[in-house]
Amino acid sequence: MHSASDTIDPNEAAHFGKMAAAWWDPKGSSAMLHRLNPVRLGYLRAAVDAHWGGEARGFAPLAGKRALDVGCGAGLLAEPLARLGATVTGVDAAPENIAAAAAHATAGGLSIDYRAGGIETVAGEQFDLVTSLEVIEHVSSPPAFVRGLVSALAPGGLMILSTPNRTPLSRLAMITLAEGTGAIPPGTHDWDRFLTPEELTTLLASEGMVVRDIQGLVFTPTRGFALGASTSLDYLLTATHG
Repeated sequence: MHSASDTIDPNEAAHFGKMAAAWWDPKGSSAMLHRLNPVRLGYLRAAVDAHWGGEARGFAPLAGKRALDVGCGAGLLAEPLARLGATVTGVDAAPENIAAAAAHATAGGLSIDYRAGGIETVAGEQFDLVTSLEVIEHVSSPPAFVRGLVSALAPGGLMILSTPNRTPLSRLAMITLAEGTGAIPPGTHDWDRFLTPEELTTLLASEGMVVRDIQGLVFTPTRGFALGASTSLDYLLTATHG
């Protein structure tokens, strides 16, 4: 039986902790995340509006809701969630990231509850929205991690996850090219730990979750990152309690 704290891989936490200082630099080591973020936020906003029937023009669709971002890094997603009206908790395994996140939120006048640790730091708490983007491929036990995410999701809540798919394309694009050229810091990814949509859907189903939507994250030279039908590089999904 895994405890939730078993989900932290110390090597992964150390790797991302070294990037903390540059996390908010759009040209720094997290440049790829900055390029991904608008697409991820667009998907998240559409999912939130569809789930809670919000006004697409409303400024605070998450007002009155609690949101949890697991593997929050330095707050690239947590801050927009707060601006959308949510009461946000951000959890990350690297204390350096939490320090950078807290400093950036304070400078921006945002109140976000940042905690260093794994999913166990919110044990017993429940959230209307649970997000974990590009994180599950870095944990030591995906089943235990998913169990922790699901236990943190309130009844009627919404979960949004994203992760690279384990395909020849993702190996070429994310490891051979992106890490090989330094566009992503070398050692960021282990291709063998990527999960296919089928594997992640099965993991979620084993915890009583139903996947409601899967969309691919595609890259084109003209548009950069965009949502698309192909999941062969990376994908986002929404899930709810069954």
